[in-house]
Amino acid sequence: MNAVTDHPVSQRWKANSPEVLQLYSFPTPNGVKVSIALEELALPYEAHKVTLAVEDVKSAEFLSLNPNGKIPAIIDPDGPDGQPLALFESGAILVYLAEKTGKLLPAKPVSRYQTLQWVMWQMGGVGPMFGQYGFFNVFGGKEIEDPRPGERYRLESIRLLNVLECHLDGRKYMVDDEYSIADISIFPWIRAAIVGYKAEEAFELDKLPRCMAYLERCLERPAVQRGLNIPSRD
Repeated sequence: MNAVTDHPVSQRWKANSPEVLQLYSFPTPNGVKVSIALEELALPYEAHKVTLAVEDVKSAEFLSLNPNGKIPAIIDPDGPDGQPLALFESGAILVYLAEKTGKLLPAKPVSRYQTLQWVMWQMGGVGPMFGQYGFFNVFGGKEIEDPRPGERYRLESIRLLNVLECHLDGRKYMVDDEYSIADISIFPWIRAAIVGYKAEEAFELDKLPRCMAYLERCLERPAVQRGLNIPSRD
């Protein structure tokens, strides 16, 4: 028995390799942040598919790991000082994995804080705004006749994308031209705008050549290609 097998979440999602980091996730923009980071860092881990269905994310077993009832979450049996760590929220997990390995987060203080600011920019802006756009224009909320909610999130999404477009002028990646957790946090949401929300026209992506080139650079990375499909939807 160890921290993984002892945890209530293992009653539903059994660990075959409890000695390695356990990922509980689904391939949404937030979910793939962690699988991509794990692939980039080459950390051994085991992935468990936790769907967005109430039966999964609101189950007693999953809530014992993440009381907020959202993916992703992890259990690292080899956490700080060799002690196990259970952690939720994609941004917190990205910071943890980067600090655990000393990779994907610059050591220089200025660059470190600049990286963290863009992670928080995504989590406080891009994720919520894109997600609400999707709800009101693609998913359940599209049945609401009042156009104002959907339009409000569409315009704010465009504004955020233009912030990114300006920032990428002369830059390959978000900070110091070095791929980091800031990039892993941001680009899956641009991809989701295209793949998940079919929002190329709504978000005026044809006016954002730097954003589109940036997305392609990130998607070309082998670890990204693997991480985008972990855990499998099947």
